Amino acid sequence: MKRVLGIIGIAFLGGATALGGYKLFVEQPQVIIEKSVEPQLQTVKASYTPAVLNTSSVPTDFTDAAEKTVNTVVHVKNTAVKEVYNPFEEFFGRGDGRSKREQVGTGSGVIISSDGYIVTNNHVIDGATDIEITLNNRKKLKANLIGADPKNDIALLKIEADMELPFITFGNSDNAKIGEWVLAVGNPYNLNSTVTAGIVSAKGRDLEGNSNIESFIQTDAAVNPGNSGGALVNTRGELIGINTAITSRTGSFIGYSFAVPSNITKKIIDDLLEYGDVQEALIGFRPDPEDFEQIEGVRIGSMEDDSEALKAGLKPGDIITKVNNVKISKFSDLKGQLTAKRPGELVDVTVDRNGTELTKTVKLSKRDSYVSQNFNIELKDLTKEDKKRLNIKSGAKIVRTGRRELVYYKVGEGYVITEINGKKIKSAKEARDLLDFYTQRTEKRVDIVILSPEGELQRYRF
Repeated sequence: MKRVLGIIGIAFLGGATALGGYKLFVEQPQVIIEKSVEPQLQTVKASYTPAVLNTSSVPTDFTDAAEKTVNTVVHVKNTAVKEVYNPFEEFFGRGDGRSKREQVGTGSGVIISSDGYIVTNNHVIDGATDIEITLNNRKKLKANLIGADPKNDIALLKIEADMELPFITFGNSDNAKIGEWVLAVGNPYNLNSTVTAGIVSAKGRDLEGNSNIESFIQTDAAVNPGNSGGALVNTRGELIGINTAITSRTGSFIGYSFAVPSNITKKIIDDLLEYGDVQEALIGFRPDPEDFEQIEGVRIGSMEDDSEALKAGLKPGDIITKVNNVKISKFSDLKGQLTAKRPGELVDVTVDRNGTELTKTVKLSKRDSYVSQNFNIELKDLTKEDKKRLNIKSGAKIVRTGRRELVYYKVGEGYVITEINGKKIKSAKEARDLLDFYTQRTEKRVDIVILSPEGELQRYRF
């Protein structure tokens, strides 16, 4: 009897085990899925109201524009060899403590001609000792720097290829409309050409904290590290800007980015090829800075006696509202129009004079004074009379300075900078560029030779 009960018990246990296994491994249990909520992205308040689009007219296919662009955008790799000083190595007898180290940076560029000219940002290649271009087909080529404009953050490169290269067509950035669809094409995170889409959210944008008054195109197309120097194109695949900057708390894209307009870019490239540097054009007046945030347009504050603007009939107090029929709402709008033009060109300037609209034709003049914000000094080119009086061939005349050391030694208007760190100075622009270059690099000292109005040479070290 005990044997029978044992067999029955074993059978019951086996059946329970089998049933449990079936329930566990074979039969599908009922699953309840709870809906998860994605965390909110961090938002940053912007100083503009996004345009509202009529979605019935919005294009939904950007393939043509992307196809025209992706092969014209390249990867830019720059290698800079910099000297590093380590006082501990010198203290412990390991040489003089100086060593050279390589620093590698990356960005994007845009091919603008079939023979290999490439435009990128100046900050992408600044200080580079070696520049390498990677085409979208992964072919690598060395590039030479043709010229650069640090002020507008544009640089021109040249590569030699054994084939005709695909290149982009320039569009008219003045025709870009707020709310218009655009594509940003670049090489973020060292990827092949990557395309993102967005709209133009503002024009003539001036970045807060930038020492230069800029005139950027603002867009909400995603732009990330590595996109600098890439293309901003319209839906026809035309270049309307060079992606330059983002406003971010994290270092990555959080909502909007900025591009140098194509009209400015093209003019800078033409100047670099023809003259070797940028030809800055001026109307010939000083604006009234107190009006910048209070009026629509730019009020003329003062003009020199020989100003082209004065000769054309403009007067202090006039409010500039248009240039060549392009609306001027703020100073950055005016700066953008002038940056895209050359000295000697004629422009139609529309002004509001006590409620009356007038249009005058003004011949743009060439800039002859330059300001180094870093060194706090304004410089001007020497006249023939200056050179004859001081018996010198070149230099840069000081117009104004707030540099504490120079003010202390009563060095000011009428003094002439003749050398900076052993380099003979040929123009005010060259002096400004050198002072900005050295003062931005804290490890570099600045030795300046200055000629007084009486012809006395003085040397200063900063």
